[in-house]
Amino acid sequence: MYRILVCDDDKQIVDAIEIYLTQEGYEVSKAYDGMEALKKLQEETIDLLVIDVMMPKLDGIRTTLKIREQNNMPIIILSAKSEDVDKILGLNIGADDYITKPFNPLELIARVKSQLRRFTTLGSAVRTEGDHVYSTGGLSINDDLKEVTVDGEQVRLTPIEYNILLFLVKNQGRVFSIEQIYETIWNEEALGADNTVAVHIRHIREKIEINPKEPRYLKVVWGVGYKVEKL
Repeated sequence: MYRILVCDDDKQIVDAIEIYLTQEGYEVSKAYDGMEALKKLQEETIDLLVIDVMMPKLDGIRTTLKIREQNNMPIIILSAKSEDVDKILGLNIGADDYITKPFNPLELIARVKSQLRRFTTLGSAVRTEGDHVYSTGGLSINDDLKEVTVDGEQVRLTPIEYNILLFLVKNQGRVFSIEQIYETIWNEEALGADNTVAVHIRHIREKIEINPKEPRYLKVVWGVGYKVEKL
């Protein structure tokens, strides 16, 4: 059974989310500020975090930054703000997904399930069919071990970043539009997906490229989309 940590300074929202999640069979742990959330993560095994942006003591932004220093667990940001800049900020700090308040409980559950499914697949045991290694130049992905290396050095990616890179490396040389990437990775219709995909692409470049402004591997084809160069 998956355990989900819900962190929001509004106890009514936390209690409501707890009801939705427990009805789906999840265990729920609760926190009401970032400091308490970090403490819970040290004391308990948490599979996914749902965290509000605006909180006392330690807000969701700084909490997510601290978590990302050591942990790649799925993180879904909650915020009352709906502007694109806030969505980009959430993704910039390492969140995997973003939900705007007020939210539809069915949407929250769907996003939780999607993130857990994606993360569980990435963290699954090594398959018996043999290694599935995809390479181009010095970039290599071992999809059995879920490891990404660049020139022999291991690179830490979030689950979303890994899925995007794996998809592009498997299809290296082929250009995919933002909509194609979004619908493949998120498994939902690409509505306003431009910023979401662009932020994740930028993060991947920062991790795999020597000079992200002049990428060797992950390139943009202006007006069309993105591709991983076949080297």
